[in-house]
Amino acid sequence: MKQSKQLVALPQSKAVEKAGHRIRDVVRHSALMFNQNLSGRFHCQVFLKREDMQVVRSYKIRGSYNMISSLPSTKKGVVCASAGNHAQGVAYSCHLLKIKGTIYMPAITPRQKIKQVEMFGGDYVEIVLYGDNFDSCLEKAQEYAATKGIPFIPPFEHPSIIEGQATMGIEILADAPQPLDYVFIPIGGGGLAAGLGAYLKEKSPTTKIIGVEPQGAQSMRAAFDHGKPVTVEYIDTFVDGAAVKLVGKTTFAICKEVLDDLIAVHEGQVCSTMLALYNEDAIVVEPAGALAVAALHNYRFQLKNKNVVCIVSGSNNDFDRLQEVKERSLLFEGLKKYFILRLPQRAGALKLFVSKVLGPTDDITRFEYIKKNERDTGPVLVGIEMRNKEDYQLLIKKLQRYYISFTEINSDRNLFEFII
Repeated sequence: MKQSKQLVALPQSKAVEKAGHRIRDVVRHSALMFNQNLSGRFHCQVFLKREDMQVVRSYKIRGSYNMISSLPSTKKGVVCASAGNHAQGVAYSCHLLKIKGTIYMPAITPRQKIKQVEMFGGDYVEIVLYGDNFDSCLEKAQEYAATKGIPFIPPFEHPSIIEGQATMGIEILADAPQPLDYVFIPIGGGGLAAGLGAYLKEKSPTTKIIGVEPQGAQSMRAAFDHGKPVTVEYIDTFVDGAAVKLVGKTTFAICKEVLDDLIAVHEGQVCSTMLALYNEDAIVVEPAGALAVAALHNYRFQLKNKNVVCIVSGSNNDFDRLQEVKERSLLFEGLKKYFILRLPQRAGALKLFVSKVLGPTDDITRFEYIKKNERDTGPVLVGIEMRNKEDYQLLIKKLQRYYISFTEINSDRNLFEFII
């Protein structure tokens, strides 16, 4: 990704170290933990930078506090727009610095996230719910800040934010037991990748910096392809901590200089990684927090005997989404399939399907059947969960053997989203 000629002034290590000194009494020095399970799976030494254990359960406090505490004046308070971790970082910073924070959040923000911001900010924070999406909320917040003459705290596009996020690099290099070969960094707007990537490139130039985006929200990739930040109109917001339509001009320019590779990870792989981290290591992460770890699968043939760090960026997860996480994981792994079957409208047709077609470990997770007497066959929507991926081909062979007409809808995105 690097260019032959530097096109942008990169964050300097002295500025990052000054930011580290500024935030050291507020931000936790999060652990760099060796992970036995991942290391064995990928035949390398994998270390997790546990920002999910940060004071607001994400790295965002680093940039927020660094910027707010270095402002020349905060008499009028500060303003930000966010539906997640940035809002919590700003709220906590306002509480510590005893200044007013006006935080705009979309009107559709889940109550759980609003309560978290209220908890971290206390009496110093006013939450304004506005608009049906983040873009309209952001526009209103910026308009309010400009009208009132109040500093606006952006989520990623500011030198102080970038330098604050980069302080993670000071801790990583201090804690790493040996030189690092790879560091995987999640990318949303690019503030973390720009800051941390630049610091590591200065202090550990042989380390390869890998930026990781969700497959359904590749705004940094779009910027790389067009040579400038461009708005990605339609994105998958599942990995909400990294689902950004437009990256920053500064973060893009820096990332273009410091990233050795920029890759995308399927949201289903993210879900499988979230479940594995919980089941194997009791680590609870949000989708964006699992993004860098999920990327190890993309690099599995290049990691043997290497020293690898993955940034676990946050753990502000809503457990109401757990069923969706499991569903996306099963679909991605090929362990759950949805079919429309056309069963003959006669006695015993359903019994034939259950007793002869389904395997002994296949489980019906959804079943909808409407009998229409004027037709020879009746449509059935059925969801089947399998224990092994190989069971799928056996299921298809049995459907064909017993002449059961079927349509698999997993591969038809429009039909799948309409029905499921």
